[in-house]
Amino acid sequence: MLLGRSGAGKSTLLRALNGLVRPSSGEVRVHDLGLSLNTPAALRAHRQRTGMVFQQHHLIGRQTVLANVLMGTLGRRRLWASLLPWSLQDKRLALDALDRVGLLDKALARADTLSGGQQQRVGVARALVQQPRLLLADEPVASLDPHTAEQVLSWLHGICRRDGLAAVISLHQLDLARRFADRIVGLHQGAVVFDGPPQALNAAAEARLYASLADPEHTSPSMDRPIPDSAPPLTPRAPFAQAQSELLT
Repeated sequence: MLLGRSGAGKSTLLRALNGLVRPSSGEVRVHDLGLSLNTPAALRAHRQRTGMVFQQHHLIGRQTVLANVLMGTLGRRRLWASLLPWSLQDKRLALDALDRVGLLDKALARADTLSGGQQQRVGVARALVQQPRLLLADEPVASLDPHTAEQVLSWLHGICRRDGLAAVISLHQLDLARRFADRIVGLHQGAVVFDGPPQALNAAAEARLYASLADPEHTSPSMDRPIPDSAPPLTPRAPFAQAQSELLT
């Protein structure tokens, strides 16, 4: 997980990992592609198997939740195929992704009728339907209340464990990072000031991580608390087999 004050470079790093911005120096290399992302072919192959969860939801409000999740399959479809109706296989993948984030019962609801927390979970499902090998998430729980934020990260952690999925997630909340991270990378003014396991993030490391730009000795982790929203508690998951049968007929 990536930690750091606002403006430390967390979002820029995530976007560089997905080729959305170019690093000012050096290059991003993907191990099994054997190439840097400077070539169009390598960048396209990397993006096809990299899921991205943005801080803003980027949903189409007038479309259904299912349709928004299906957008995640466009990266592996040819241009002409994107004009055709969604296949039955794609719909099943989308419904399974919604089931995994607890929103199967909202599949046919308009996206703009959901709460902020539910919309973020739709964004997670949209990334999962890509069947990615790498998941990048830019402050995915920043706008959620503490209870919902913990549940969303618990889902993500469980999905990554079961699927063998690598994830790079930026956060502000130290307590959540300590609980769910396998490795923490701390950024300050674009530089790495901490890199290690959660248990190694002690008070001295926190002081370096959250040092004020005006006073290096000043720390302000209290500025990085989540902003709660009015999202209702998560609803129980609907039986997947029954809902899938109704939605695919």
